[in-house]
Amino acid sequence: MSIHNPTYPPRDQLIAASAKPISPKVRSIGYGLLAVGALAFVGGLFVSPERAWRAWHFNWMWLSLIASGAVMWTGLYRIVTARWSRSIARFQEGFAAFLPISFLMLALSMTVGGKYIFPYIADPNGLPNVEKVIYYGRTFWTLRNLGLLALLYWLQLWFVRNSLRLDLGLMPEWTGAKWAQGLIAGWRKNFGEERREIHSQHSLQGKIAVAMAIVFGFGWMFLAYDLAMGLDVYFFSTLYGWWSFMMGMLGALMSTFLIMLMWKRHFANAVIDEICGALQQHDLGKMAFAWTGFWGYSTFAQLLIIWYGNIGEETHYFRLRLIDPWLPLTFSVLWLVFLAPFPGLVSKAAKMYTPTFVLFACISLLGTWLTRYIEVYPSVYGIPDSIPFGWQELGGLALVLGLFITSYTAFFDAFPRLRVVWMSSRYRDEVQIPVDARTMEPLPAHE
Repeated sequence: MSIHNPTYPPRDQLIAASAKPISPKVRSIGYGLLAVGALAFVGGLFVSPERAWRAWHFNWMWLSLIASGAVMWTGLYRIVTARWSRSIARFQEGFAAFLPISFLMLALSMTVGGKYIFPYIADPNGLPNVEKVIYYGRTFWTLRNLGLLALLYWLQLWFVRNSLRLDLGLMPEWTGAKWAQGLIAGWRKNFGEERREIHSQHSLQGKIAVAMAIVFGFGWMFLAYDLAMGLDVYFFSTLYGWWSFMMGMLGALMSTFLIMLMWKRHFANAVIDEICGALQQHDLGKMAFAWTGFWGYSTFAQLLIIWYGNIGEETHYFRLRLIDPWLPLTFSVLWLVFLAPFPGLVSKAAKMYTPTFVLFACISLLGTWLTRYIEVYPSVYGIPDSIPFGWQELGGLALVLGLFITSYTAFFDAFPRLRVVWMSSRYRDEVQIPVDARTMEPLPAHE
């Protein structure tokens, strides 16, 4: 496979190689985690509703940003017209199945659970100034966050829908799960000639991807400000928002690598081994290394500026996390997300040797999960006698993982597992020079 211009097997081989049904064991794992998580959450509501909702919230933040970040990566591939990623992009598009669930979870936490999670909802009189009273007003706060998330998720689902339409329109033999028959029929409607559809979809996807990138950046910054940083009503950092959503992008990369390996093991054939091989693993490793370094840079930059400014409204946030009982966990996060993966992924050998990459991906994901915990819990618990970490927090993790696995497998029961058309069409590389989809003539800027 050429590094600069990958070649792929014929369409019929790609379809046959990715046709194996998803194992019932995977669904059973998803249902089991979902049941355990739901029981833990309901039980937690009786024991301590505050802790149950807080566990729900930080786990929601962790997986929602990873899922949204994974879809955002597919948009970035389109913006730069990447060709190496065509074989793995559908694995990332599958994360979109969790987005509607994520939206409903946030709606519940902001309404039913709001008084247990957010201090400015529980006690509006505790806000330090009139500006924050206005900013965190219940109606404005609710509409702002749910509106931003709805807009972002709509763009991301629209992007994935158009990507699926291209495959479904040229794969009449694909039937999919019963629940998706109406969607599939609607997306195939008025599908035209292959070459024209590829150019028109490529053009539309480019516009959606740019809009998605803008809304993703600004949307998740505001959501991070309101739903994580705002839990400490006195703290503010302009770096916080993009530090938070970039960590989701890092988690998405690590998750994509692990999921790619799972798909390879599931399909277990030479075609999938070829198209999800060394090139894809190396590129994912390079990006994971870069985003790990960026996390370290942005974390240090935020800490350095606040330490140097020495303003009480800012320094107390880090001081709280650098004293007992939170200190060991804070340093664990530093090791897991940066100090271990960054030097480990420097070498090409570590990226290409699957066991080491798996190790660094797993510890990085654990580190990002604990980072979400350390974002939320110190702000709402202050200085407790001991860290509140137990079955409620693990139950929240089981809940979101169960919802994710269930929705992810349902997505791939219904839709093609690979971007077959983008790998097999003879017109796939014509899109490097955009054309007018009506006349099929190159646009003036590219003549």
